[in-house]
Amino acid sequence: MKKVDVETPWRKTAVAIYKQPNDSKTYGTFEIDFDNALAFIKKKKNQGIKLTVTQVIASALGKALEIDVPEVNCYIKRGNIFPRNDVSIFISVNLNEGKEMGGFVIRKMENKTVTDISNEMTERVEKSRKKKDKGAVKNKNLLSRIPWPFRRMFFVLIKFITVNLGLSIKFLNVSPHSFGSAMISNIGTHGLQFGFGALFPASNIPIVLIIGKIEPKPIVRNGKIVVRNILPLSATLDHRLIDGGQGGKIAKALTKYLSNPELLDNISAE
Repeated sequence: MKKVDVETPWRKTAVAIYKQPNDSKTYGTFEIDFDNALAFIKKKKNQGIKLTVTQVIASALGKALEIDVPEVNCYIKRGNIFPRNDVSIFISVNLNEGKEMGGFVIRKMENKTVTDISNEMTERVEKSRKKKDKGAVKNKNLLSRIPWPFRRMFFVLIKFITVNLGLSIKFLNVSPHSFGSAMISNIGTHGLQFGFGALFPASNIPIVLIIGKIEPKPIVRNGKIVVRNILPLSATLDHRLIDGGQGGKIAKALTKYLSNPELLDNISAE
């Protein structure tokens, strides 16, 4: 991981001005020509690798946070900004045929190719659906069993310890890094184009990226109208850590990797 100065004057000021993402949320949408990525997915499928759109997006976002916008890969603790030690992405998944949502974190993505991510996600999705995966799903089930008068108090206490103080609670397997560097959810599988995810208060992440439904649309290429498969992406951002310039860099980086998906077969750390 390259070292980056994450405590800019604006961020120090923003931490004092805004509360944790209740009133510092910003939103953005953009669209990407996904033809090359779909061809890449098909190529991998012919090689026996079951690659999905979500896995490709996760790999591209991991690359962006590692190489293009490393200053976004950070978190706030006790009013200060700290860089994370690795790039990790929380992937939201459907459980019980869409009746329940769960998720897991793919860690150290700078050391993994898109194929590595695909293999790990396949295994983790199966564990999550069988409720054998540790972490967020397990703690969600624990929280739901606490009687109502104490449920909110317990959550606020856990959030104060992990997010505000930046400490870990080992017996619950939670820490300031429990949700990784960013979060991804694919609503395109539900037939939706655009949507904005919530910045979960206990996650301490600066971005939630929502994947929409891919649809063929007419666009202009070299002065001619052509039809391309267009992927809509929406983002909810913590303005304390991401401004318009950095949001633009994220969009540009995602476009680069999804237009040249072979780059996702490289390991960032090399």
